[in-house]
Amino acid sequence: MKIIDAHLHLFQDPDAEKMAQGTGHHNSVEHLRQAYGELEIVHGVIMGNRSLNPEDHRYPPDLFHYCIGLDSSLMNSGGAMVPDLAEKVEANLRRETCCGVKLYPGYNKIWLSDPLYEPVYELAARYEKPVAVHMGLTSFPQAHLKYCHPLALDEVAADHPGTQFVLCHFGNPFLESAAAVLAKNPNVSADLSGFLEGRVNLARYLTEQAGYVSLLRTWLMASGDWSRFLFGTDWPIVNLGEYVEFIKNLVPERHWAAVFHENANRVYHLGQ
Repeated sequence: MKIIDAHLHLFQDPDAEKMAQGTGHHNSVEHLRQAYGELEIVHGVIMGNRSLNPEDHRYPPDLFHYCIGLDSSLMNSGGAMVPDLAEKVEANLRRETCCGVKLYPGYNKIWLSDPLYEPVYELAARYEKPVAVHMGLTSFPQAHLKYCHPLALDEVAADHPGTQFVLCHFGNPFLESAAAVLAKNPNVSADLSGFLEGRVNLARYLTEQAGYVSLLRTWLMASGDWSRFLFGTDWPIVNLGEYVEFIKNLVPERHWAAVFHENANRVYHLGQ
């Protein structure tokens, strides 16, 4: 079965290799190419955590596209918005290898409805490339959850019907709200990345966390449209093989082809 990993990271910080080793991997393109090949993962979408400079986003085009990330790069060292933000975003969107934009509102502590994002939404619609948004729990306690609650995305999705949005991590653990946002807004999809962290004994996990897994299944089913869900891993925080098997446990087998491959291929225009 062909798979697209619609949500991964290639960090450059010194702890990235330690993080990858903790999941049974190595933090390198060469290792990912090998691991992807073993699992029939034919392509990946990198959520860019580097600068806004297109030259910092050179990845093997046969293996990756990327979303230009507006995380810490949204603000300069003085805490003000970087100048010429729209121009810098557009310089990436013009590239064939850039398939969208990634927003981090909880980390930036900025509402998605803030006027500074308006040019980004307009550019994404013009280039027909989605805006992926980190939703749900954050990696750092200094972030603010209110900015990345799924209901914050509802407002901008409703006000920008011509822009495609991807609700990352299905808003976990705000699953009920995430399902409501998807059901209401036809221009919103969701990726299924980042539900696990580290190595997992899957059989034990499915037993010990049966309540949580049941909630995930319930709200995925309640969303009612499997064409709107994209497989993603959030690598390097998970073991790739274990995560594939975990998502297979959540998604009915008749929808595997769509969730693991077809939907991401369509939403991100990957040509895979």
